[in-house]
Amino acid sequence: MRPDLDLGPQFRKVDLSTLSSHPPIVGSPTAPSVWAGLWPNEAATQAFAEQLSAALQKWPGGRDARIELRGNLGAGKTTLVRHLLRAAGVTGRIKSPTYAVVEPHQADTGTSEGDSAWPIWHFDFYRFNDPQEWEDAGFRDIFAGPGLKLMEWPDKVAGQLPPPDWVIALDAIDEDQRRVQINAATERGQHWLQTWAQTHPESGHAG
Repeated sequence: MRPDLDLGPQFRKVDLSTLSSHPPIVGSPTAPSVWAGLWPNEAATQAFAEQLSAALQKWPGGRDARIELRGNLGAGKTTLVRHLLRAAGVTGRIKSPTYAVVEPHQADTGTSEGDSAWPIWHFDFYRFNDPQEWEDAGFRDIFAGPGLKLMEWPDKVAGQLPPPDWVIALDAIDEDQRRVQINAATERGQHWLQTWAQTHPESGHAG
């Protein structure tokens, strides 16, 4: 049985071997349980974000994905989100939601199929400390509605968030390099992870 994730104090180093507190998905024995890769610089982070944005728009239910981002302060979570928002088609200034908790975005995917608008919600729960705020701010309704949900510091609202489709953990090796690991915590997330591993074997490993 895998141990629960315990990030503990916010400055504790992420233990990638205990990535997710969510139960594993039971599925095909050949399905990958994890994808891992190494980003040598921010350009690699941007490339990953562009590939993920394109994939989410193709995968069934991908535009409504719930993705948790985990890692220490300075690990690159917000940088990844900004690149992902740009890749999705968000224009204008991208603000950090650290004080507002959530920043809504509307991406224009540039499609001509009548569904080019893509709502994306960027949450940063670092300063979240009032459980009642979850209800008062309407977060429950946001998660029940359409759109991509990107969540930093999800451990701050443990027990209130729905299971994430993916948990992306980032670990800063040095100023430039980042180790990345992806786990899935839903059935559709497992399918996406399997597809991702098949199309991106050069950047990581599955199993």
